[in-house]
Amino acid sequence: MSRQLFKSTAVVSSMTLISRILGFVRDMLIARIFGVDMATDAFFVAFKIPNFLRRLFAEGAFAHAFVPILTDYKEQGSKAAIKLFVDRTAGTLAVLLMLMTVMGVIVAPLLILLLAPGFAWQGTQHELAVFMLQITFPYLFFIGLVAFAGGILNTYGKFAIPALTPVFLNICMIAAAIWLAPLMDEPIVALAWGVFAAGIVQLLFQVPALISLGLMPRGRLGFNDAGVKKIIGLLLPAIFSVSVTQINLLLDTLVASFLTVGSVSWLYYSDRLVEFPLGILGLALGTVILPRLAKSHATEDSVAFSNSLDWGLRLVFVVGMPATISLLLLAEPMLSTLFQYNEFSVTDVQFAGMSLRAYSIGLLGYISIKVLVPGFTARQDLKTPVRYGFYAMIVSLVLNVVLVFPLAHAGLALATSLGAFFNAALLLKKLVRKKIYQPVSGWVFFLIRVFCASVAMSVALYYLVDASLWNQWGSGERIINLLKWIFVGFVTYLATLLLTGLRLRHLSFSQA
Repeated sequence: MSRQLFKSTAVVSSMTLISRILGFVRDMLIARIFGVDMATDAFFVAFKIPNFLRRLFAEGAFAHAFVPILTDYKEQGSKAAIKLFVDRTAGTLAVLLMLMTVMGVIVAPLLILLLAPGFAWQGTQHELAVFMLQITFPYLFFIGLVAFAGGILNTYGKFAIPALTPVFLNICMIAAAIWLAPLMDEPIVALAWGVFAAGIVQLLFQVPALISLGLMPRGRLGFNDAGVKKIIGLLLPAIFSVSVTQINLLLDTLVASFLTVGSVSWLYYSDRLVEFPLGILGLALGTVILPRLAKSHATEDSVAFSNSLDWGLRLVFVVGMPATISLLLLAEPMLSTLFQYNEFSVTDVQFAGMSLRAYSIGLLGYISIKVLVPGFTARQDLKTPVRYGFYAMIVSLVLNVVLVFPLAHAGLALATSLGAFFNAALLLKKLVRKKIYQPVSGWVFFLIRVFCASVAMSVALYYLVDASLWNQWGSGERIINLLKWIFVGFVTYLATLLLTGLRLRHLSFSQA
């Protein structure tokens, strides 16, 4: 079973990697074409809401409410019962999403006021953000249906298509920046139209795969259907339980809107770099492990359930540690290589580097949450992660107030990181105490090996990287040297793991 999980995780990770690379191309173009000013801050605030909703629906929340119930139908029901359940869920979801979309467009001015109250002092910036939010908000309707289609495909082991779908958001935004922006009076608005178009394209991309499964939905209202009622009851707590980090990022934006101009953009670009490993590993693990856990729960196989969690947590450490070290030690080189062009200055790189290091401290916490929350939601227990998520959000909010004064925007990022660790610790403690998760033997030696490899990688990068030369190099030299440093760090880490005796079998169920 661990071999199949590895294979599925590799598929999702590779598809996500393509999307993340295109995401960097997109952000490089935005930095080069639009720079960092009041207009870009307005777009990032307007984009924050649909992007936040994308992360909620497409990267977990809907799946946590929908996949366990669909798995029950799959394990116990007939094909006709499954099709009827899918049809009713599709129709009901479409109606709810349409109502939310219309309401969101109407109250867009209030949303911008709540999310970025500092913009109210800049009348044109506030109006521009509202206008772009009204364009992008319908993305909610499409991405909700995309998440629904992806949940069906993932339940049936079809991971590649849903994992590749986010690519089209980046493609549409890149096309808008290159070809549409020069034609508009306010060029930044082109990006908002790119987001709108992406929702339609992403939904259409899922259709052929659904048809091949024989589960292309025919929308029917199903508010009285028992399964649909259960999904609706689980959806709100599912949204909150998997979105605490994203909510904290929204709070960061709110506070940053009162800080120096550019603070919102610095947080955005640093968050984008942290999202790279988080998306590739965290999203892949959460996507793959949830259907496996739901199946183990449906078949009452508690050993397989615990072993799947153990496998996921080991992978968090063995991949998350080198990613964290890379972001900490290569923060400015990464930001400079990707974004320091034209309007994105050396000062922007330095300030974004501060928040990148602060965000990267919490990377292991962010990824662990992606593995631990399914341990509850697969069992249709959403109350526990909601409660712990609320505690973590309060801790992050308090730390925001405490850390923003000495550390400015970087303090907001650090507060979010510490809140993520607090959330992960609560979730893990509960799973162990209830004996839902029982760690397999070998964890002490496993962690010693990872620690030794992490120290070796840190030492290699510390003595190899000379940031003082960075601004003397052209873009080509920066790319070559950054790739060289990443390669050396990766080889050092992997070689140390092998020399200390870590093998692939130590991540499997039998000898983990």
